[in-house]
Amino acid sequence: RDKEQVSAGLYLYPNLRAADIHAYHATRVPVGDDQRQHLELANDIAQKFNHDYGVDFFPNIEPLILGPAARVMSLRDGSKKMSKSDPSDQSRINLTDDADTIALKIRRARTDAEPLPHEVGGLEARPEARNLVGIMAALLDQDAAAVLRDHGGKGFGAFKESLAAVVVDQLSPIAAETRRLLADPGTIDAILRDGAARASAIADPIVNEAERLVGFLKV
Repeated sequence: RDKEQVSAGLYLYPNLRAADIHAYHATRVPVGDDQRQHLELANDIAQKFNHDYGVDFFPNIEPLILGPAARVMSLRDGSKKMSKSDPSDQSRINLTDDADTIALKIRRARTDAEPLPHEVGGLEARPEARNLVGIMAALLDQDAAAVLRDHGGKGFGAFKESLAAVVVDQLSPIAAETRRLLADPGTIDAILRDGAARASAIADPIVNEAERLVGFLKV
């Protein structure tokens, strides 16, 4: 946003993300649709490395974009991605939100005045409606057409009650477990140590070989 004061992080972050992927020789990475460009950069880096050093070391990466809600939008603005950095807490569902908070946010979600359409094509120019239908479809492991078969023609008051029940049912157990873990720092530290050890066991040999190919000297 501030073109006069650009931080190093703007340039370093995409490279660090690529390093996180290549350190494990990942070939398929689950991402949101808006993250494709990061994987394209990671592939460019891999191809440049392989070409420059005459090896076939880093594999090509494919994005793994799953489900009807690969990109969940803000509850307050269907044209913006749901984000924890949004100033409005009402724009998102936090994993620490309790059932009442989740239900209230769904009820307050921005919508238009028309009832839900009966077909997916009717969602084209209705970003908020499309977002809420997509959320329900993802949580029920359905497509948007199935949701509209059940709820097409309903007003948003009734649909939001159904959606709130689904979201609470799916996310409340996650929220409860998140709160439990946050209250037990010792368990979190143990999980992090175990994860770091398992990650290092995979990444260390790959990083060491990359350094050897480049010609780094071990002291």
